[in-house]
Amino acid sequence: MNEISAESMQPTLTGSSVELQPLREDHAQALVGAAADGQLWNLKLTVVPGPASIDAYIARALAGRAAGTVMPFVIVRRDESAQSGRIVGSTRFWKIDRANRKLEIGHTWLAESAQRSTVNTEAKYLLLRHAFDVMQCVRVQFTTDELNDKSRAAILRIGAKQEGVVRHERIMPDGRKRNSVRFSIIDDEWPAVKAMLEAKLAAR
Repeated sequence: MNEISAESMQPTLTGSSVELQPLREDHAQALVGAAADGQLWNLKLTVVPGPASIDAYIARALAGRAAGTVMPFVIVRRDESAQSGRIVGSTRFWKIDRANRKLEIGHTWLAESAQRSTVNTEAKYLLLRHAFDVMQCVRVQFTTDELNDKSRAAILRIGAKQEGVVRHERIMPDGRKRNSVRFSIIDDEWPAVKAMLEAKLAAR
């Protein structure tokens, strides 16, 4: 899928510190470079592409976009840091259900040096704003590993509510049967969540 067709199927979302650009095949090397910052492909609680898996990772994402169920992005810093202009991770809309106006935000990962910064907060804000204000979603959900305390805390910090545990929700690459925790934000909650996130970003 070329850049023109990618842009026609999903937008670029631009904030003060980050820009979310539609994923392309030629992002492969930059994504592997971002994942190398912390050797993220060795993590057991999430799946991050490495040199051997990046082509399949991108191919699956682009196939999902062609099917209309996925919008995959690369996360690009655009602040005053030494990493400005660089791809520092990836995220996506997936499980897009237009009939029921709902989707999931997931497959999010950040280079180690971009963690514990405003990058994740602003990326989530841009995604949520597009989902609720442009796509008119009534529900946005998040799913993470039951064992991933860091991810669970981060999802709660952006205003999502925990709904429950989905047992044996997926099988991880190492064969572990993963229990997943499901969170969501619904349209009635979005105005308050939006105001909270905008206050967080303004105070950085």
